[in-house]
Amino acid sequence: MFMIILFSSTITKAQDIAGTWEGKLEVQGMELPLKFHITKEGEAYTALMDSPSQGAFGLSMDEVTLQEDLVTMSYAQIGAKYAGKIDGETITGTFAQSGQEFPLVLNKVENKLPGNTSLPSSDEELSELASLDAGNYKYQVEDYFAKPKARSFQFSPNGKYLSYREKDDKGKNHVYVKNIDTEEITRAIEEKEELIRGYGWANETRLIYVMDKGGNENYHLFAADLDGTNEKELTPYDGVQVSILNELKEDRDHLIVSMNKNNAQVFEPFKININTGELEQLYKNEDVQNPIMGYIFDKDGKLRGFSKLRDGVNMDMYYAVDGTNYKLLKQTSWKDTFSPKFTYSSENPHEAYVVSNLDSDKTEVVLYDLKENKVLKTLFTNENYDISGISQSRNRNYELDFYTYEGQKQEIVPVSEYYKKLHARITDRFPGKNYSVADRTDDESKYLIFVQGDRLYGEYYSYEPVEGTFQLVYNLMPQLKEADMAEMKPITFKSRDGVTIHGYITLPQEAIDGKKVPVIVNPHGGPQGIRDSWGFNPEAQLFASRGYATLQVNFRISGGYGKEFLESGFKQIGRKAMDDVEDGLQYVIDQEWVDKDKAAIYGGSHGGYAVLRGLTKTPDLYACGVDYVGVSNLFTFMTTIPAYWKPYETILKEIWYDENVPEEKVIMEEVSPVFHIDKIKKPLLVVQGANDPRVNIDESDQIVSSLREKGVDVPYMVKYDEGHGFAKEENSIELYKVMMGFFAKHLKEEGPAPEFKG
Repeated sequence: MFMIILFSSTITKAQDIAGTWEGKLEVQGMELPLKFHITKEGEAYTALMDSPSQGAFGLSMDEVTLQEDLVTMSYAQIGAKYAGKIDGETITGTFAQSGQEFPLVLNKVENKLPGNTSLPSSDEELSELASLDAGNYKYQVEDYFAKPKARSFQFSPNGKYLSYREKDDKGKNHVYVKNIDTEEITRAIEEKEELIRGYGWANETRLIYVMDKGGNENYHLFAADLDGTNEKELTPYDGVQVSILNELKEDRDHLIVSMNKNNAQVFEPFKININTGELEQLYKNEDVQNPIMGYIFDKDGKLRGFSKLRDGVNMDMYYAVDGTNYKLLKQTSWKDTFSPKFTYSSENPHEAYVVSNLDSDKTEVVLYDLKENKVLKTLFTNENYDISGISQSRNRNYELDFYTYEGQKQEIVPVSEYYKKLHARITDRFPGKNYSVADRTDDESKYLIFVQGDRLYGEYYSYEPVEGTFQLVYNLMPQLKEADMAEMKPITFKSRDGVTIHGYITLPQEAIDGKKVPVIVNPHGGPQGIRDSWGFNPEAQLFASRGYATLQVNFRISGGYGKEFLESGFKQIGRKAMDDVEDGLQYVIDQEWVDKDKAAIYGGSHGGYAVLRGLTKTPDLYACGVDYVGVSNLFTFMTTIPAYWKPYETILKEIWYDENVPEEKVIMEEVSPVFHIDKIKKPLLVVQGANDPRVNIDESDQIVSSLREKGVDVPYMVKYDEGHGFAKEENSIELYKVMMGFFAKHLKEEGPAPEFKG
């Protein structure tokens, strides 16, 4: 990535440069728009920078100088410097970095928030809508969507400490560490303005965590000692996204991370010191047209292989047979799965457990020799579902413990004798529930078990195998009583063209008592490879508490059902994939569970697109809809993707549509809701995060402004501190309050919801 980080400082007397300035850099054939927001306090200037194509907003500067009419901005750490001459409302200059120079002209513009700020509904209008969710309900929206008082429990590696996140009275979720023996509690990480998006133990004395800015998804890595001291930002690179590749259990001071630091479009592996932030680049990913998409490291942090994208859709896997030189091992399609984990317990260092579908429709687990490039034997397969993973025990010489797959529910298949006994104890103690091993100490003397069901939000239990006893650590949502919650029932039906489709229906008590109830159809996001799952769903439970059923359909293109089912949905988004959703609705209508005249459709991301598509494709089927960060125009969606999605653009077009193919361009026009506004005649609520790097705010603005031009009053909620979905508790709660008021208005009145006129 070509990284720009600029700073602010004091300035001599000269022209006033306070205001907002825009310009574009030409870098490696790409246009990189930049925007600078400069403010003045006394004689000092401060500034923030936006880099929209990188999904970066509000980046802090800390040095700017102005001498007469010469403006300079620099950042020594990356050797970047901008020098320009100001003339009225234009700064003409040059940006230099790493020996390269690029012309950059900045023009003064009116500072404004993302999107059309005249479109969002006022707080008063949204509050009035929320007030329509009136009734004597046992549970309020906060009961389902206020974040648990404590959550994200983890053992330290040796089990001396238990860490967790706990919410204060201002809604901030800090990280605490408890000494299990003394019960002394210390706040290790303080959550301030930006949300802590995740955290974990790097070693016995140091914690790591990630944050972004306002939901822009450019995650930065931080570290702190367990007592809260020695806090440090390890990746202070604005516009750069970091993710953890390997924990390096054998090296207490380092992690292996992936960053698009050198080029926004591709990610490269670095070994990072968790105390100093010192970086060692482990491999270069220099071919932007055919970039490396995945790296294979072993437990010692040695790069053993990698997968490289070829021609935008194919994958070439390279492997170092001799440990040093990487040679082409296998050529596959991006649609294929071949995911190795070294066995370590074998005398053969090239032996790996591989989750693969190269020789099957469903992914299966095979024992593979990477040096010889051949399957040694098939270990586990399921004829109906993809195998999702395996688990090994580091403590027991990497013994294979279990396989996992998701059918109607999550399934764990024990392999080792040790885990068979552990699995039997857990399932006997928690019958009918899903469980996962949330954590375990390095010596496996303590386990942290997370238990969940369709009526249980989630509970943490500690388990010590020697004693054989379970102890409740924390009930995440004690206010939600299991007896009051609704059952999530798996369903299976045939589509109109004979395909077997799976899904779930959550029915309120009124439906159990025989009444036909309103239903909220909830298509999932993604859409490719994502699926709905059995378990506690706060949305479905909230809807059930208000007397609504929730229908979730795993339409073709959903994951977990094999390669053929997945690929059958390619080039069918908004078409056959949408047909499956409609057929699911017809199925639950035929069961006489729901009222056909009171069906709403609600979803986020692709689900939001499905809402808009549903209201235009079958305008009489739904009584109303809620579009949450949904795509409205497939053409603009494709042109506003983040820079780090660029290598996937060909794949994206293979899944969705390619406007350069004439017949597909026609389909894109057919399935883009923004071109069929005249067909929308039912009420619509639109919700958007202004900083969304995936679905640009313009997608929602387009649909709202088009409907407003017809004279339609569309409630529109925009949050300017959110991205692709609301992460802040107060925003999420407000969203669901408004949504429940909207549904109350259009699903609880007698007869069908009124049609819009105009």
